[in-house]
Amino acid sequence: MTQIEFQNIYMEALDLLAENLPEYLTYHSLEHTLYVFDRVMHIGKKEGVSESDMVLLKIAALYHDMGFINTNIEHEQEGCKIAKTKLKKYSLTKEEIQAICGMIMATKIPQNPQNKLEAILADADLEYLGTSGFQIGSDRLFNELKHYDPNLTKSKWIAIQKEFLTNHQYHTDFCKRYKSYRKIRNMETLT
Repeated sequence: MTQIEFQNIYMEALDLLAENLPEYLTYHSLEHTLYVFDRVMHIGKKEGVSESDMVLLKIAALYHDMGFINTNIEHEQEGCKIAKTKLKKYSLTKEEIQAICGMIMATKIPQNPQNKLEAILADADLEYLGTSGFQIGSDRLFNELKHYDPNLTKSKWIAIQKEFLTNHQYHTDFCKRYKSYRKIRNMETLT
């Protein structure tokens, strides 16, 4: 794949998200997609991913929440449908598009990645749990979920988060080593 072709995929994906994501998506936003895009490059590099696999990872990051432009239910499957439609005009093989869809599906909660690339995207998607940006991400997700459930209280949200953080685990060696401790510390701040 040429750099120009990847640039076209990148711009098309960002335009789709910018023009079609509902404004009430305060967490699953264009900003989140760009954050995950950055994190897949960082984690991928730390995990020794090849250049060709890095391209697939970056495309999967761009499309991982694309399904939200149509639905919040099974948005990963919807994202795969959109990716298959949009990406077929580029020089990607059916196997590469299938690998991209596998990575997108690996972000579905509870995460269950089946290979290294899926593990990297899954970790990039939830990397913020083990960072100083945890509270900002948490507040954005709370505000988004309040759109779907106006009765969601702060205390119920804290309980949901504690359970989620307790059950969550990173999949890559890099995140296990460098994000797990901070994730535990972040959980301890939830009161």
